[in-house]
Amino acid sequence: MQCVIMYSNVFQCSLVYYIRIKYFQSIAYLSDRMASNMSRSNKQSNFVDFINHLLTFNKQQELFQRQNNANHAKHTNHSGQLDSDINTDNLPFRFNISSKVVIRICEIALEIFKAEANILNLEAPLYIFGDIHGQFSDLVHFLEMCGLPPNNKFLFLGDYVDRGNNSIEVCMLLFAMKILFPESIYLIRGNHECPEVNRLYGLYSECESRFGADKDIVFEKINEVLCALPLCAVINNKIFCVHGGISPNLNKLDDINKIMRFGKIPDSGLLCDLMWSDPTLAPVEWGTNSRGISYTYSADSVEKFLKRNKLQLICRAHQLVSEGYKFFADNKLVTVFSAPNYCGNCGNDGSVMKVSADLVCSFIIIKPTNIPASNTNIRRNRVLDKIDY
Repeated sequence: MQCVIMYSNVFQCSLVYYIRIKYFQSIAYLSDRMASNMSRSNKQSNFVDFINHLLTFNKQQELFQRQNNANHAKHTNHSGQLDSDINTDNLPFRFNISSKVVIRICEIALEIFKAEANILNLEAPLYIFGDIHGQFSDLVHFLEMCGLPPNNKFLFLGDYVDRGNNSIEVCMLLFAMKILFPESIYLIRGNHECPEVNRLYGLYSECESRFGADKDIVFEKINEVLCALPLCAVINNKIFCVHGGISPNLNKLDDINKIMRFGKIPDSGLLCDLMWSDPTLAPVEWGTNSRGISYTYSADSVEKFLKRNKLQLICRAHQLVSEGYKFFADNKLVTVFSAPNYCGNCGNDGSVMKVSADLVCSFIIIKPTNIPASNTNIRRNRVLDKIDY
């Protein structure tokens, strides 16, 4: 298996939409129209409009920031202070997506994901995304660089929500694209696709701030979908894709097909390990994980698993790595992390792995931007190749 590293700067790439955007429309209007008019004849058109508008996020955020800067200049008082009633500096930029459309999209997407097997059998070429964690702007940037379905195929390795400000936009775009292009978009589950986790780390608080009295039903519906996602994927019978990693309880791939995946992630067992385990340089095959859950696995464990199952590579996510990707076990495992400048202060690169039809792996990299001056040396001074809860 070959590997080619491709460094790219998203801000030097021109934007090409395969679904043309003919006009801007109010996302609130689109939401209401989708919720009230889901007949088969109109559903595809509604979803195209909805996806197209979500993909304008970065352009609209830029326009909003320009307008906000102009308002700052206009409403700054004589002492140099901004009038408090128009100060929006601390408010995240979000689309006004109604609870009705979130619920309806979740209901449709749920049936599609439930029909998929625990193990997805996929064929290259395709793009593989690691953790996104609500960083919707970066997701859109990566899609601008990769292209869109149905011209391209995508596999997402989990952790779509929490930490970032736009978990709702991430879920709605991925679910809507899955509905419209079910043979081009594939999602598997990560450890944050569990209500016991995402209630604590960001999704629930985002639902509270955005949906008011509907917060609980929206939170519940999104998690119904997240808890129904497949558990892993195999590409061309050679690349095993999973969120966390392997397990002492995993002998053959068919063991995964025996898991009842719907519901919460347990605190131990094979399902837990697929979501939570991590590679380690320690020589112990199965070690204690510093996360306080699951195991660590050694290079020897990786090699034995691959040999037993006639595989060549494990591709996983789950850990922040400073360059956006990191190889392990003599290039038999790679970690992919797709949230650049994670949480706004880690200074890491984000990457997406492209697997060509002949299984050549290359990486598209987004460098961190807008790092505060105090953080300019962060990548020299901090160990970034560490766990991400």
